[in-house]
Amino acid sequence: MADLALVSLALLPLVAITVLMVILYQPATRTMPIAWVIAIAVGYVGWNMSPELIAAASIAGVFTATEILWIVFGAILLLYTLKQSGAFDVINAGFSSISDDRRVQVVLLVFLMGSFIEGAAGFGTPAAIVGPLLVGLGFPPLAAVVVALTGNLMAITFGAVGTPLIIGLEEVFSQNTAIQSTIQDQGLTVTEYVADVAIWAASIHAVVGIVLPFISVAMMTRFFGEERSIRPALEVLPLTLFAWASFAVPYWATAYFLGPTFPALLGAMVGLFVTATTLRAGYLLPDDEWDFSPRESWPDHWVGDIEPGESTRGGQTVAADGGTVETSPNRRMSLGMAWLPYVLTAALLVATRVWDPLQTFLTSNMIIAWNDIFGTGLDGSFRTLYLPGAIFVFVSILTYGLHGMDTEEITASWKETVQKILPAVIALWFAVATVQVMINSGQAGELDSMLVILSDLTANAAGAIYPFFAALVGAFGAFIAGSNTVSDILFGTFQFTAAQNIGVPTQIVVGAQAVGGAIGNLIAIHNVVAALAVVGLVGEEGRVIRLELIPLAYYATATGLLTLLFGYIVAPGAF
Repeated sequence: MADLALVSLALLPLVAITVLMVILYQPATRTMPIAWVIAIAVGYVGWNMSPELIAAASIAGVFTATEILWIVFGAILLLYTLKQSGAFDVINAGFSSISDDRRVQVVLLVFLMGSFIEGAAGFGTPAAIVGPLLVGLGFPPLAAVVVALTGNLMAITFGAVGTPLIIGLEEVFSQNTAIQSTIQDQGLTVTEYVADVAIWAASIHAVVGIVLPFISVAMMTRFFGEERSIRPALEVLPLTLFAWASFAVPYWATAYFLGPTFPALLGAMVGLFVTATTLRAGYLLPDDEWDFSPRESWPDHWVGDIEPGESTRGGQTVAADGGTVETSPNRRMSLGMAWLPYVLTAALLVATRVWDPLQTFLTSNMIIAWNDIFGTGLDGSFRTLYLPGAIFVFVSILTYGLHGMDTEEITASWKETVQKILPAVIALWFAVATVQVMINSGQAGELDSMLVILSDLTANAAGAIYPFFAALVGAFGAFIAGSNTVSDILFGTFQFTAAQNIGVPTQIVVGAQAVGGAIGNLIAIHNVVAALAVVGLVGEEGRVIRLELIPLAYYATATGLLTLLFGYIVAPGAF
């Protein structure tokens, strides 16, 4: 075991992140550069890292972070394109026309629509989109934030078309020679290994998430209902179970057959179609409509600067007949046309992943790469065409014509996207660079890397029950970083090594890490602040986090128990 001095040094970057972001509420744009400087100092002093190795590890991290940013940029651009074209008003109207019952709306908009947006865009976008939609329908803003943060948890692990696993694990493991060699010794490529991790993560979610839509509804009726009871939620239990099954079956099947890219996206698309069609046919609708108490009886802290019932597009009136909707004085749009950009996106994503000639073309062209950076053996690359960001941008451009958008709307969509992405650039560049310095510190000499030393310590302290805590480690990463992807980058290597040390299947423990990253998003300060900001309720972070601790406690405990069951009883022979 490493001595106490080395353990203390290895902890310094993580302690700095925790103190600055969690205790002092410093933004990631300020915290991550400081953590990077600390990691450099620790690597230089404690691990004898050369300036060339530090620089190469940092540059490799910037390459990885830029791939993430390209995906996020394209995903956000498509979202704001649909917002400016009025497509989201149409989609919203389509849902609200099915039922005025708030419980039904939570199942459709939060669990299914929110999961779809998470699968398409990730990075906290669902709460920022779904929250205002709920407020526009008349939800108290505080209730809208609480349920919007809760409902799409199953989708977060797979984020923006698989980014948390593909970038957070596959890219990082590919740059770690020790892990890559260990995986190859099992006859697997890193891509195949991460695909197996995706199956285990989806399996955990599919079991634990069976009550997730019910929890979302119960949180609303218990804390924001007139009778403050979960009894109204029990009345729609058949609907919540049906919605879960409609989502979970294609979600798990997609993870099993297609890997980590599409589970959330395709699971949500199928679940939306099946559940909405069933409800439109008159099945599973509750006998009595449930609503909030009259507006005048709401506590002051439920509502901020935005009054419930306001439109998401500057006060325009939107019909809710589920058919053609007027989105501007000169434009009418059908529900099918509103959904068409996402249908095209899903089709193109599938085509680029399963059609070999197209995949080969995209992976062989317009690649920016730096191999053997400064002679250290570290590599960095940016796959411009193959990454989903290119598809999002392409579909956004197609949407300009499909939806008849004018120059002002197009300009506004780009402006909003740039404003949204800029704060993430510095934070992600330095966050991933910090992790790469910590991961590659072991190359400098005879010492294990910082993360390996920390994982050894944790595994030895927890012993055989460590798998129970694996998801909590992932949740902690997402809590401090505000991202499932960054949590996987921070702790994926840590989890792999810890599982090896105690002799349990690494795929199951790393899968629990991926689930834990989703759990932590419930209380990630960035996500909570962003969700409150878009509904005009900044300042209520404490109330939201306290309420979100309820689903977090359930999900973390159930995931821990299931990880122990999978690792020791169901599949102890897995790698």
